[in-house]
Amino acid sequence: MVISLAIKNYALIDDIRVDFNAGLTIITGETGAGKSILLGALALVLGKRADLKVMRSATEKCVIEAEFSIATYALEQVFQDNDLDYEAHTILRREILPSGKSRAFVNDTPVTLQQMQHLGERLIDVHSQNDTQTLSTEGYQMEVIDALADNEVLLRSYSESLNNFKAVIQKLNELRSQKEQAVKEHDYHNFLYTELKDAGLKNLDQLRLEETFEKLNNTEEIKGVLSQLEAIIGDEPAGVLNSLGEARSSLAKIQRFSSEYELLWGRLNSVVIELEDMYSDMQSALNDIEPDPQQLMQINTALQTLYKLQQKHTVSTVEELIAIENDLASKLEVSSNIEQRIEELEKELEDVKNATSELAIRLHENRQKAIPVLKEKLEVLLKDLGLPNAQFQFNLKLSETFRSNGTDILELLFTANKGMALGPLHKVASGGEMSRIMLSVKAVLTQYKNLPTLIFDEIDTGVSGEIAHKMAGIMSDMSKKMQVISITHLPQIAAKGDYHKKVFKAEENNRTHTRMKDLTEDARILEIAQMIGGNTVSDSALAHARQLLN
Repeated sequence: MVISLAIKNYALIDDIRVDFNAGLTIITGETGAGKSILLGALALVLGKRADLKVMRSATEKCVIEAEFSIATYALEQVFQDNDLDYEAHTILRREILPSGKSRAFVNDTPVTLQQMQHLGERLIDVHSQNDTQTLSTEGYQMEVIDALADNEVLLRSYSESLNNFKAVIQKLNELRSQKEQAVKEHDYHNFLYTELKDAGLKNLDQLRLEETFEKLNNTEEIKGVLSQLEAIIGDEPAGVLNSLGEARSSLAKIQRFSSEYELLWGRLNSVVIELEDMYSDMQSALNDIEPDPQQLMQINTALQTLYKLQQKHTVSTVEELIAIENDLASKLEVSSNIEQRIEELEKELEDVKNATSELAIRLHENRQKAIPVLKEKLEVLLKDLGLPNAQFQFNLKLSETFRSNGTDILELLFTANKGMALGPLHKVASGGEMSRIMLSVKAVLTQYKNLPTLIFDEIDTGVSGEIAHKMAGIMSDMSKKMQVISITHLPQIAAKGDYHKKVFKAEENNRTHTRMKDLTEDARILEIAQMIGGNTVSDSALAHARQLLN
């Protein structure tokens, strides 16, 4: 329930704090005193968008803060869903800065307006005669029936199953789209893959192929150079090896005379050994090099194929081509497996659909049982509220379409007069009738559902006499199970309150301020007497006020 509401710099309010209690709280005041200002401020702290026009002073920030006791509301999951720390004593605060920026807080944690609205709608339910169109919506009507049918757990199961159903449909549609695209691309991908696979890329060494090609393509030139070098190095007696051998022998004669000569001999000996080794390798290379036109043609063909593939796929290495080949293989595998996956999902979809349908049928059956109970309770309450011939007809039909709350389609028909045809609620019910229907619905709901704080904003407009007494009695009964706040002009309702607050205007320093005060017993008698007879209070009005209070 709401514990307090503090308002600073809002409309005609400079700074007030209002404390609230459990039970039925009455708020009265003359037209224009500021009752609607309180509701406007409360709407801001519940997440309504702000307007700079609401600020009393354009140079100061507007702050609205509401404290709630929510230990019995079972809102832990709501806090968790909104990434907020749960506290049984919760404070909602809204700040509107002179710049026009707005900030929202829950227990001093910054939140978005959407988060504040999500929480706020579970804390306070505000109803006025202008808001009764909610009653005409199928969604709200179904909520009322579900409360009597005790469908809360079943609705959660249905919602989970429906979400699963939608998720499978989405996956299936994605796969079908992939299949359609895969069919278009399959032949092309298969051609590219076959082309790469036939090239035998995994067995190709591009550098070795290119080197072999160059050797085979230049055999004669290579043989000529190697033969010439062989003659220069190894010919007898004028070859380089022979000359160096003689030089080494000559140097050997003097190496014992000095370490310097010994070092020179060592270096020359190394050169001779290296040259002999090189000469041997050169002879082997010369013997190995032979023209092979057939091998040259094969290597050239392989390289040309490789170069074309690299150019085609805009890469420069065999490894990159192999990666492309593997990717194409994966795409072809997906293409071949997609049909099987679609078949599996179609079976899964059928199973989920059947499960969701079963839950929807159970919801329908529970609602069918609850409707006669709701119909009877509403018609009994409306009879007490001056509509003895009120009659409801709930037409509940199963459809083939999964909706957010089942597959039911609900049509609510109503008539307030005997002999008149039933029609859609929003077309045949007057404003006063809608107010009484709304009050009756809320009264029934309190028996089945833990409702948040309920604020009635002058829903008693156009009602008087015994009907007003009945409305007051219903509100009083409701307040035994929940916190009820009623803004009213009717003395019959005002007298039923456990607490009575008065909103009034006061002039200070040539400025008008909205104020609120708690009325004592004597002040309540005077206030209700004024509501009965106007500002000129007669003895009979005072006596009537005392009688109402007693």
